[in-house]
Amino acid sequence: MEINVLIVISLSLFILIPVKPQGGLKSGFYSSTCPKAEATVRSTVEAHFKSDPTVAAGLLRLHFHDCFVEGCDGSILIKGSSAEINALPNLGLRGFEVIDDAKTQLESLCPGVVSCADILALAARDSVDLSDGPNWAVPTGRRDGRVSLASKASNLPSPLDSVDTQRNKFAAKGLDDQDLVTLSGAHTIGQTECRFFRYRLYNFTTTGNSDPSLSQSALTQFQNMCPKTSAGTERVALDKDSQLKFDVNYFKNVRDGYGVLESDQRLWGDPTTHDIVKNYAGTFRGLLGLRFDYEFKKSMIKMSSIEVKTGTEGEIRKICSKFN
Repeated sequence: MEINVLIVISLSLFILIPVKPQGGLKSGFYSSTCPKAEATVRSTVEAHFKSDPTVAAGLLRLHFHDCFVEGCDGSILIKGSSAEINALPNLGLRGFEVIDDAKTQLESLCPGVVSCADILALAARDSVDLSDGPNWAVPTGRRDGRVSLASKASNLPSPLDSVDTQRNKFAAKGLDDQDLVTLSGAHTIGQTECRFFRYRLYNFTTTGNSDPSLSQSALTQFQNMCPKTSAGTERVALDKDSQLKFDVNYFKNVRDGYGVLESDQRLWGDPTTHDIVKNYAGTFRGLLGLRFDYEFKKSMIKMSSIEVKTGTEGEIRKICSKFN
């Protein structure tokens, strides 16, 4: 009983620790220049979410992919044959119509004020909140970048990456192991296609075997969902238990050998990331759920501050898909 009380006290103190915005950003940046900015993004995301809840995972992933290339500057939104959007890791991204919808409304309300980069950050937060995840104050003030090149997307994390490779890619952006595991928890919502992990089921080391880190029950289930002879376009939930709810079940799946992506399952095999996954994968939502919620907010604020452009840098695009 004393241990439980200590845990409650320590977590209560932990949650009260403020998370400072980084990179010259600040909460409420548009409070005087466009007071309805955040409410407009929220209502737009909510409208799309009501008709298709899976868009939440798309918007969260869209923001992540934006921040890892050229920083959080909306470069992922630019259309063009050589643009970032056409890099191989970005081909399955979705949710662009939500950002465009919000931008159109904001340009009507406050022309030339709210950046596409900030819309991405706000939409990601709102997507998590609408999926029963945490809510947080998003530091804003990002400006849109003027560079978008597919050739610069090679540093994006890949489902094939080892933990060391993931660790190095995250460290290059100022993110540590805690951030790596915590942000991977975004896979508690969303889906992937069989073709991106089917090699683990039938030909893991090109000798016809399966990935030994998969539990036998997971292997059987995934093989039924992803037949060897299919086109590989079948969609599989990254969290088998609650794919539309932002919770800690993703970590339980990784613990139990049900990680869909190889990069996710590998987190259980590395000594450092193993302990973080184990901590999140508690047998009850309660305190561990609260801790994950807090850590996710903290890691999202860090990630959303990567190499941001502020002040007079970059521009405020009139249309998110093209430079001014």
